[in-house]
Amino acid sequence: MNYIGKILPVDGYYVLLKGNLAIDYTKSLTHLYQPLIGMQAVILYQTLLHEIELQSNEEPQTHHTLMNYLNIPLDAIYQARLRLEGIGLLKTYQTDKNKYTYILQSPFSPQEFFSDGMLSELLYHHVGEMKFSHLKRHYARCHMHDYGKNITVSFEDVYQTFYPSFESKKPIADNQIEQSPRISNIDFTWIEQMLKQRMIPVKKILTKSNRKLISQMRLLYDLATHEIEKAILWALTDENILDPEEFKAACQDLFKTQQNNTKIQLTDKVSNPNQPTNLKAATKEEQLIYELETISPKQLLEDLSSGNHASIQDMRAIQEVMTTQGLPAPVMNVLIHYVLLQSNMKLSKAYLEKIASHWSRANLKSAKEAMAFAKRETERYQKYSKTNKFRNTKSKSNEVIPDWFKERKKKEKETSKRNEKTNQQAVNEEKEKEELMELLRKHSSNKQNNHLQG
Repeated sequence: MNYIGKILPVDGYYVLLKGNLAIDYTKSLTHLYQPLIGMQAVILYQTLLHEIELQSNEEPQTHHTLMNYLNIPLDAIYQARLRLEGIGLLKTYQTDKNKYTYILQSPFSPQEFFSDGMLSELLYHHVGEMKFSHLKRHYARCHMHDYGKNITVSFEDVYQTFYPSFESKKPIADNQIEQSPRISNIDFTWIEQMLKQRMIPVKKILTKSNRKLISQMRLLYDLATHEIEKAILWALTDENILDPEEFKAACQDLFKTQQNNTKIQLTDKVSNPNQPTNLKAATKEEQLIYELETISPKQLLEDLSSGNHASIQDMRAIQEVMTTQGLPAPVMNVLIHYVLLQSNMKLSKAYLEKIASHWSRANLKSAKEAMAFAKRETERYQKYSKTNKFRNTKSKSNEVIPDWFKERKKKEKETSKRNEKTNQQAVNEEKEKEELMELLRKHSSNKQNNHLQG
């Protein structure tokens, strides 16, 4: 990807540090973060960190100086900056057109790093099982203390800030759950419904830590909601507890099956071919494809219902069709859109299942493919219907024929018959004439022979 021109050498920047660095942060950067983000990103982090005490409050530092420090081109510095931002080590703010503020985030300590499901899983894929096990054992040993059983009471066990009422407690919204910058949002509504249908305690499974892990694994392996549901069911113990290691292994197996054993690596993100570079200048079809690629089926239903909540019946129908046929969410969005348009905005489960089975056999993977396939099928159906209508009209015509047309046809038929009769008479006369001439020739020949014999 070309990063030239994203920032200029004359652009200035200030550096700030959020929080305090852990004592062993350099170990985390070197042994744990560096395999994921590369050497240049780690060097950029350390350079910015040690520039804090040297910078002036009046004049910002320029990126040209940073280029001289690191001895690398500006586009490489920009790429390293993006990697730090993506992994959660840097936040960037643009104060003016050509001034930036870089706020460094404290790296995880080794113990915190291995407690983070996504980072530890990524490190496993980058360094291999042997090196990963060695690092984990080493840093776990550094923090291994046998203090016995933890019996410390919590704040809620001792204090209360108000007298409780008898009103029911409101559920905590998904967006209130603390998430790191690298975790994508996930709609847990479908997962909750799936667990309730199977009489599995939702609160016991979808704890704060489990929701964070589920979101991380979904982002890491790019899994659809129905695939996350499968992984959860596979990872449940007999006591209905989600085993984190079993869940991660299940997600990895699903990814291998889907991507044909593609290797997991942190790489620079490639632009989505379905996302228009300029949404305002894009065609309506490109904008629709982008929306169908990024939105969830629940959000799509609510948008098509002018913001009203999607009904439980519709959501259950979509979930059953989607999980049974294994359709990706973008393809399911196109299917919902198509069925609603064809059925006067009614969502028929039978119609959904009929088309979904066809699309599943067609192995559609994206909204763009599904829309093109739906167009072809619609055009073919319209062409077929038009042809049949023409044939039926021709064979079962009830059109009123005027009398003059009938009379003309009758006269033409009579004329044709007369002409045919006349032609036949001429042929007969010609034939009779030839037969008569033949008899005369024979008669003349016999008469001449008799004369010669006499």
